[in-house]
Amino acid sequence: MKVIALLVAASVSVAGVGTGQGVPLQPVRRAALGPLRVDSANPRYFNDGHGGVVFLTGSHTWLTLQDAGFTDPPPRFDYRRFLDFLVAHNHNFLRLYTWEEAKWTNEAKSPYWFEPLPFLRTGPGLAMDDKPRFDLTQLDPRYFLRLRERVAAAGARGIYVSIMLFNGWSIDQKSAPGANPWVGHPFNRANNVNGIDGDPYHTGYGRYSETLRVPGVAAVQEDYIRHVVDAVNDLDNVLYEITNEGDSTSLPWQYHMVYAVKRFERGNPKHHPVGITAPWPSLETNEALFASPADWISPDGRAGTGQLESGAKVIIYDTDHLCSPCTPPGFAWKALTAGLNPILMDPYLVADSGMGVAPPYRSDDPGYELLRKSLGYALTYANRVDLKRMRPRSDLAGTGHCLASTGADGEFLVYLPKGDTVTVDLRANPGPLRVEWFSPARNQVVSAPAVPGGSSVTLRAPLSGEAVLYLSGRRQVPR
Repeated sequence: MKVIALLVAASVSVAGVGTGQGVPLQPVRRAALGPLRVDSANPRYFNDGHGGVVFLTGSHTWLTLQDAGFTDPPPRFDYRRFLDFLVAHNHNFLRLYTWEEAKWTNEAKSPYWFEPLPFLRTGPGLAMDDKPRFDLTQLDPRYFLRLRERVAAAGARGIYVSIMLFNGWSIDQKSAPGANPWVGHPFNRANNVNGIDGDPYHTGYGRYSETLRVPGVAAVQEDYIRHVVDAVNDLDNVLYEITNEGDSTSLPWQYHMVYAVKRFERGNPKHHPVGITAPWPSLETNEALFASPADWISPDGRAGTGQLESGAKVIIYDTDHLCSPCTPPGFAWKALTAGLNPILMDPYLVADSGMGVAPPYRSDDPGYELLRKSLGYALTYANRVDLKRMRPRSDLAGTGHCLASTGADGEFLVYLPKGDTVTVDLRANPGPLRVEWFSPARNQVVSAPAVPGGSSVTLRAPLSGEAVLYLSGRRQVPR
């Protein structure tokens, strides 16, 4: 297809003809090297310890570590198939979900089982699910073996894994219409042989187990963390997440556990990033995440643009804490151009997962598939550019969505939500710069004539609909 690019620089109008037919974007993947550490030059991202700046993006779903469902034992989750799915979409990150309860869930009123759990069920006596009570001093080797195997399998496929240590949805009903998961939790006094009571004030929930106010609970939690660290410390593709959406009262406890992970790793060969994620329900706590000792954070949807683009923390920008269930238009590209690491809370195969989640979660929805693919496309562009030098520069592009570096070898990634035209300020880039257009909906790359630097230019997308513009002054662009 012949393509016309309209270029307007100051008072000069330049017309160019596309250099060829559109072609599919060729994925660019990298090995999951590490351990990751916050990049000193551009702390929006991690560095892999081998000179590479890492853009994290991908999908995650509920049963990546444990099996769960309406039968006992629950159906086996096909983890290998899920890794194939991630690689097919060119993703490089997942959250390894942890569920703390043995039975019952927020999402379903019917009995719902989870296994394995970290603690052995030795009795004497029966827990509230009519199985032997837990001994919180004895950890189940099967759990830690599965954890290690799944992290290692992901690393072999070039995928980084955030290990979720605890889950706020396992201790509280969270106003959901299903059952109360605390009834099946090992820290419920009725369910263990150790006298541990995560609900000393008889509220009917386990919120106090994610505080430092209950004697004995933190010691058990730290012993479990130590075993997790021992199981995976030698692996490079590891990150840690303290808890998924605990409430705002858990934040001092989360800080404490961040330090605990770091303390346990101090004597080990490798040190991995530790993160905390948005509380739910949240009470204006994004500031507490930014002020935390965590290496990375996932804020909720009310974080302001200035906070997000500040570079104060590595931000894993998760739809789980923004609007889930949802497929925000342009999510991958708006996040990439803002210096964020976007990930999707993915329904994946709801029928297979057994989560009992009703619509609007639709794993076959075209919006989900376009978003999944766009995350992979965004990773390819992030791997092609010199990400260490790139900064969010909304002031340099008319759409406000721009990641750029300046100078003779500068680069620009600009997102056009509706396509059409965009004006880009190239005054700090002497040029010339190569021009490449990408249509996510079509997976089509179209090259156009180079543009001179030193002034502002206006360029028109060659294809209708949302578009990504890549400008490069580098002599060679990796593909």
